[in-house]
Amino acid sequence: MKRRSTTPVSTGFTTKAIIVASAVLMIISAPLAMVPTAKADKFDDQINALQQQINQFQAEAGKLKDQANTLQSKVDGLNNEKAQIQARIDLNQAQYDKLQQQIKKTKEDIINNQNALGDTLADLYVDDAISPLEMLASSKNIGDYVDKQEYRSSVRDQLTGTIEKIKQLKKQLDKQKTDLEEVLNNQTRSRDALAVAQAEQQKLLDETKGQEGAYQQLSAQSEQQKLKVQQEQQAAITAASGGLGGVRFLGGGDGGYPWNSSNCFVDAFAMSHGGSNGNGGDGWGYGCRQCASYAAWKIGERTGVIPTNIGDAIDFPAAYPGRIGGPQPNSVGVITAGGRPGHVAWVESYPENGYITVSQYNANYTMNSNNWGNFTRVSVPVSTYNKYINF
Repeated sequence: MKRRSTTPVSTGFTTKAIIVASAVLMIISAPLAMVPTAKADKFDDQINALQQQINQFQAEAGKLKDQANTLQSKVDGLNNEKAQIQARIDLNQAQYDKLQQQIKKTKEDIINNQNALGDTLADLYVDDAISPLEMLASSKNIGDYVDKQEYRSSVRDQLTGTIEKIKQLKKQLDKQKTDLEEVLNNQTRSRDALAVAQAEQQKLLDETKGQEGAYQQLSAQSEQQKLKVQQEQQAAITAASGGLGGVRFLGGGDGGYPWNSSNCFVDAFAMSHGGSNGNGGDGWGYGCRQCASYAAWKIGERTGVIPTNIGDAIDFPAAYPGRIGGPQPNSVGVITAGGRPGHVAWVESYPENGYITVSQYNANYTMNSNNWGNFTRVSVPVSTYNKYINF
């Protein structure tokens, strides 16, 4: 069996595509329920049609995933910018609160100094009621009289100057407060605008992820349809061996084949992943741990040259028209029952009592989803294979 591509198509995707996605999903999902029951000669058409649907759904899901990743980056960027603005708001708010306290204390200082000045002026008024002659008479000497006059003027001037300085400080603090209020208002508006933009981006992100999930669901439905066809094809292969009663299992292992569970994974839909290119390829033009890949590797082991890009299993006879012969060791047995892609196995023994021993990959006789891509060595009737290619 051939691998399927798991690499999403990487192209742009517009908002308009998201708006119409629901209608697109209804249109492209309808054919899934209309896939007819598989017939032995219709496997190729059904598998190819379903694979095209799967590729289409995965391509759309891939584009939406890329879109979601871009939107998530924008949302994260807005979150970071909003956090930075909030940090500056918090810092300015702390400075604003400090200014409020300073302004409050300055007001109290003005009141206290004004009261002190009032008391001093009152005292000076009482003193002023005494005539200069009486003050002079009460003074010890002329110097004492002059000192009293200078003291009254000094106290009055000092208090007046202190009040003026406090008033100037309050004026400066009030201006700082006004300026800081404007900064806080601007930052708050910026933060709120970012919150709105973030909400819009988050909504778009959620919608995109929803559409991606829808396409993934459709892809899964197509995978199920394809698996059904593959199971019917495998049933045809089993029937060619005379049913499970005609298949004698001789043990497992890996046959020495280089691709295994550590470097190649075959999923429940018989599709290869990993491999030489990370996309299920084996490096020779087949899917790793698929029947064609193993047969090509065995041919290379026998001849020294691994044949590349032959195609599906059913294409092997056309690649070696001069080697078609009877069943014998070191042959490739080809099953064409069920049409494309067919099945190939490596013949290890001569016929004995109508049976031959073969080794192969991806012959899932039990239809267990965990058995795709595995190695088996079995004894089956010679008639199982329609053609033999001798090497």
